[in-house]
Amino acid sequence: MKLLENKVAIITGSGAGIGKEIATAYAQEGAKVVIADFNEEVMNATVKELTGAGLTAMGVKVNVSNEEDVQHMVKESIAKFGRVDILVNNAGVGDNMQAAANVQDDVWNRVMDINVTGVMRCMRSILPHFEENGGGTIVNMASLAGVMGGRGGLTYTAAKHAVVGMTKNVASHYGPLNIRANAIAPGHVVTGFNAKMTNIDPFGMKQATRGTSMMTKAGTPADVAHIALFLASDQSHLINGVTITADGGWSAY
Repeated sequence: MKLLENKVAIITGSGAGIGKEIATAYAQEGAKVVIADFNEEVMNATVKELTGAGLTAMGVKVNVSNEEDVQHMVKESIAKFGRVDILVNNAGVGDNMQAAANVQDDVWNRVMDINVTGVMRCMRSILPHFEENGGGTIVNMASLAGVMGGRGGLTYTAAKHAVVGMTKNVASHYGPLNIRANAIAPGHVVTGFNAKMTNIDPFGMKQATRGTSMMTKAGTPADVAHIALFLASDQSHLINGVTITADGGWSAY
């Protein structure tokens, strides 16, 4: 039997990158997956790719910082598949490595709206459904910046620390209801995420990358997907409220 046989999973930000890799891994292990993404073009392409491979997937366009979009995402998923068992909060944006003295309000607000409020909205929306179903699993995408102080800009660091805190809170409060919440904190993973940042703060970048000489090999989206698969499966049923640092030991130095 496959690890996620007959499970239904919503993965936000899964049109490309790590999110797509997680969705693919879940679908290959028997899950029906919801590709939830703001970019409709990549969302549709990923759904087509998965269904073309004989896997089960649907797409829902969503801006996770918008309450109506999030509610629509959950309702459409339940309407299509009858239930939801897994939520992966993967959607997120960067902060251009802005150091504290250089933080711009529009960057702060956008990062917080998507990386923090978006995670909250998605969990808030799915938790009543999990309670009704007698359980569920949440996997939040944090970052090494969520467990260390200097590996990102101020806003991104604050946002990912908030994700780690929310993960622990939900695990503590909802664990007795058979609902688990864990997070993954990747270090350096080869994706297009950093390439999308513009107007990078030179001081913030310089300070945040001082330790790169001690960095071990870079990870891949597949490496992170393997961890997300484990956390979503019953193999990790005793793990709740944990943030798994996936950085090849970089933070151990």
